[in-house]
Amino acid sequence: MDHSTFKPDYLYQQVITVVKEMVEQELLLPGDKLPSLRAMASRLRVSIPTVQQAYQQLEMTGLVVAREKSGYFLQSGHDTATPRRSKLPAKPVMVNKQQLIEQVYEGIHLPDVAPLGLANPVAAASPQQALAKSMRQAMRQAQERMLDYGAIDGLTMLKAQIVQYYLALGLTVNSDDLIITNGAQEAIAIALQCVTQPGDIVAIESPCYFGIVELVENLGLKAIEIPVCPDDGLWLDDLSAALSRHSIKACLFSTSINNPLGSQMPESRMQQLLKLLCAHDVVLIEDDVYGDLYFGEQRIRPAQCFATPGEVLTCSSFSKTVAPGYRVGWMLAGPYSARAKRFKRALSCSAPMMNQWALADFMASGEFQRHLRQLRKRLYDNKQKMRLAVQKYFPEHVRVSDPKGGCVLWLDLGGAYDGGLFFQLALRAGISVAPGAIFSAYERYRSCVRISYGLPWSAEMEGYVRTLGALVQQAKKQPQPQSV
Repeated sequence: MDHSTFKPDYLYQQVITVVKEMVEQELLLPGDKLPSLRAMASRLRVSIPTVQQAYQQLEMTGLVVAREKSGYFLQSGHDTATPRRSKLPAKPVMVNKQQLIEQVYEGIHLPDVAPLGLANPVAAASPQQALAKSMRQAMRQAQERMLDYGAIDGLTMLKAQIVQYYLALGLTVNSDDLIITNGAQEAIAIALQCVTQPGDIVAIESPCYFGIVELVENLGLKAIEIPVCPDDGLWLDDLSAALSRHSIKACLFSTSINNPLGSQMPESRMQQLLKLLCAHDVVLIEDDVYGDLYFGEQRIRPAQCFATPGEVLTCSSFSKTVAPGYRVGWMLAGPYSARAKRFKRALSCSAPMMNQWALADFMASGEFQRHLRQLRKRLYDNKQKMRLAVQKYFPEHVRVSDPKGGCVLWLDLGGAYDGGLFFQLALRAGISVAPGAIFSAYERYRSCVRISYGLPWSAEMEGYVRTLGALVQQAKKQPQPQSV
């Protein structure tokens, strides 16, 4: 290759072309180190800053990765490897994870700790000013009614906006079947109580959001975990096998964006899921809290859009999109509405009136959709930057997810490493992460951790990732002494 006669315009782009030609001709193989900045500059008769700009651009596209004090490397299989598929467990179990989850919550909320263990995507692009305006508008309109108890099933104004929201997705919702709740967690708790009794078996995802794991434990249910593909959601063959072997009463799945893997179930796969559950007469409870935080061209519609009445109970909230502190969620209860309202009345009577009113104005003003567009873009940019930082500062053997939406990365440190010990080490360094063991009802994912990119990206954030990467070797399991 003779590139000694480069034109002066966009020299860095021509350096990129040279690197790509080297890859195509197998002069560079996965894992190989690229020529140094000085060597490439001398070879192509360009400046060192030009080569550096080209390498940084290649890094942003994911073709190469920069390693601290080592240079730039062509991506290897280790750098891009996603977490492995887990196995379908042989039998359901009673859950016992509450104590570990309590320890994690304590760590997340410690003062002066960087909250990378908390999945709070709104922090990446807060709608605080628009919400404050909606709150002022609500106070002017509601006046003394703001202090009253609201209707058990929610504020009529907010319900009307949510009905319009679903109509835009092609789903017609009866307002009487829509119940406003205190966050999605309450909605899911009500949904589970509508269709199960203590001791029943519930199918959940693997790995699964730890709030679901704790909820199943508190309701006295047994869990059977269905493995999740890092890209496309549930492995339906595993679900089919579990349905054939066990008397499953309900399935509780994230049909949109899974937490913690960030996988996304295509609509075609979602319809196969519904057909499978219908054949076994099993109700689906769908957790759709991350549905609006997708990174693709358009939103994947909820399973409710493809179901007949009674097949699906949909649960969602504003916690991951607008304001976690408002504690406003909802459920589409369908034929279970009367039963769901009784549970709602027994649990909390009503959701906060002031917050419902403000959210109704926020949606009606058009600010909700404008905010979502900005939030999705910010989260996608953060994901790209954090994945690059992980590849740069973590050991090569670490496997990292490539989420299709949401705000978290799932890291597998490797079987020789302890995610619980890593959690403790990170906490001592002033950073919270979520250990993988809390994302399973079984004794799984002990080598994994979840970290969040749902914060404004900065040099400080990259510094946190650098610190975490340096802690991995300290989290290596100690060999057990052999008995004599």
